[in-house]
Amino acid sequence: MSTAKHYLMIFLISMVPLIELRGAIPYAVGFREAGVEINMVIAYILAIAGNMLPVPFIYFFARKVLEWGKDKPVIGKFFTFCLEKGHKGGEKLQEKAGRGLFWALLLFVGIPLPGTGAWTGTLAASILDMGFKKSVLAVVCGVILAGIIMGVVSFLGFGAFFGLAG
Repeated sequence: MSTAKHYLMIFLISMVPLIELRGAIPYAVGFREAGVEINMVIAYILAIAGNMLPVPFIYFFARKVLEWGKDKPVIGKFFTFCLEKGHKGGEKLQEKAGRGLFWALLLFVGIPLPGTGAWTGTLAASILDMGFKKSVLAVVCGVILAGIIMGVVSFLGFGAFFGLAG
């Protein structure tokens, strides 16, 4: 696979819900450690861009789609569940965060745990009626933080693996 195809894969992987940048960075580091010439600065920028690309669509449309579908026969129960879960989770986050909602969202997105990330964080911000600019800024800062954490963990992990294997 050519380097350009790896860069495209990094971009596309970072757009996938639940995987996002948390999967794209280890992918890039793994192939770099395996000898593929991947510039990590370019890979990092592509992973951030790919992770952030869906954010405006999620912010402006996901909640509307959930509200539209909550009274539909097949999908209604699931959509209602998502909305209620989002509202309850958002209220709890807002209670705990108080005025620090921006920082809470940034850390929620930035600490790479399952179920956190740009997709989930943006949906939560939308349900909480957090402003678009503030939401995007918190999410992009969180994505950058997650990228740094995943880069360090990936370099340490793959370096140790190849050190033991080689």
